[in-house]
Amino acid sequence: MEFPFDVDALLPERITVLDQHLRPPARRPGTTTPARVDLQQQIMTIVDELGKASAKAQHLPAPITSASRMQSNRHVIYVLKDTSARPAGKGAIIGFLKVGYKKLFVLDDREAHNEVEPLCILDFYIHESVQRHGHGQELFHYMLQKERVEPHQLAIDRPSPKLLKFLNKHYNLETTVPQVNNFVIFEGFFAHQHRPPAPSLRATRHSRAAAADPTPAAPARKLPPKRAEGDIKPYSSSDREFLKVAVEPPWPLNRAPRRATPPAHPPPRSSSLGNSPDRGPLRPFVPEQELLRSLRLCPPHPTARLLLATDPGGSPAQRRRTSSLPRSDESRY
Repeated sequence: MEFPFDVDALLPERITVLDQHLRPPARRPGTTTPARVDLQQQIMTIVDELGKASAKAQHLPAPITSASRMQSNRHVIYVLKDTSARPAGKGAIIGFLKVGYKKLFVLDDREAHNEVEPLCILDFYIHESVQRHGHGQELFHYMLQKERVEPHQLAIDRPSPKLLKFLNKHYNLETTVPQVNNFVIFEGFFAHQHRPPAPSLRATRHSRAAAADPTPAAPARKLPPKRAEGDIKPYSSSDREFLKVAVEPPWPLNRAPRRATPPAHPPPRSSSLGNSPDRGPLRPFVPEQELLRSLRLCPPHPTARLLLATDPGGSPAQRRRTSSLPRSDESRY
């Protein structure tokens, strides 16, 4: 992959390691040094173009490697330069390998969840014109030596079929442990999880650069202690016993409702508007004679006697005779 600027002068080594700062490497003695801002812009251009080429080769909708992503994550990219061919005296780029540590929840062979933070292969690309020439193995082996890890200790993010064949051919990685996420791990991944990881050369170089650079470094990430499975209880034993006992509601709510049996003959419907059903009397029918008899036997209230005694209208018998007149006669007076 060619660029309009001098790649050989920008990246003096065959394999250059770039971190999230995307700073140009140290210059060789006796070479002219252009503006540092221009060098960093050229490195960002290389990273962007490599990410686009990798996304196109893997048929991805968008690049997963770019200069902006590198600056916002603590990843490391290994860039392989072609030292043999010198088109127009500017050099060329063969490919790159991006790695980084990620906190993952993975399943082991017993399907138990484990919280780990392994080194992950995030993107790997070799230009199509120089594939099957050993460049990918050279770049991958250089990364393993720098990071001091074994191939079976890596976690690969969405590996392509070509990458799986590459790992099987050069490192005998064939048997995978099924996962529920997009990462792929191989058999033997959990063999060295109990051992503390050895400090890599990248970490040593980064610590030296941080000592020389007054810019404060980001704090190191610390994993929380793993909780034992016996301590995890969704609810107490008393709650479980309470859920088993069914509480009976008080009377009369505990009585089962009786289903009303439908009548053999439905009630007739009237012919009035709305076709409403005929309803019977709400109270039992009382004969008139019985009602009058009950009224006569009922003694008058003392207040009623007082009102009758003070009424100037005359005796009760006279009022009854007056009230018994027809309505037509009363209207005359």
